[in-house]
Amino acid sequence: MRLRNIFAMFAAVVAALLMVTSPAGADAPKFHTAGSSVNGSGALAVSFDERGLGNANIDYVLRADATATYACINGGGNHPQAANKETFNAGVSGGGSFEPKNGRVTASLSAGPIPAGSFSCPNGQRLVLAGVSYSNVVLTDTTNGVSTSVAGVSRTFFNV
Repeated sequence: MRLRNIFAMFAAVVAALLMVTSPAGADAPKFHTAGSSVNGSGALAVSFDERGLGNANIDYVLRADATATYACINGGGNHPQAANKETFNAGVSGGGSFEPKNGRVTASLSAGPIPAGSFSCPNGQRLVLAGVSYSNVVLTDTTNGVSTSVAGVSRTFFNV
């Protein structure tokens, strides 16, 4: 009988521990989906769905390597055959904080594009973003320390 009492007490302690740790372990943050695109202004846009969250706000950071090509376009909408274009490479980032609804955040973040810096066009031509690409795209839930890689993406606005 003594062994039976010890077993019952052990089972009660294990059950109590499981009840105490279950709420904390119930949240298992995980990105369900994350997709990328380039918006009309050339910025990287990442839409995502993260699940397994609690009720507190979740902070996110979006990082990527970017390449942007700027060019000069004349009044007829054409790129002259001169060498008046520049390509820039840099890292871009963006972030935000979102409130989960039923343990889930469905949102979008953007980053970029890289600015043209001091590149300028001669009189009679206008500066345009000809194309942009993003690679090594990573979205991080900094609140829970969860990251996901997102497909790189590019977009051409003018063929130069």
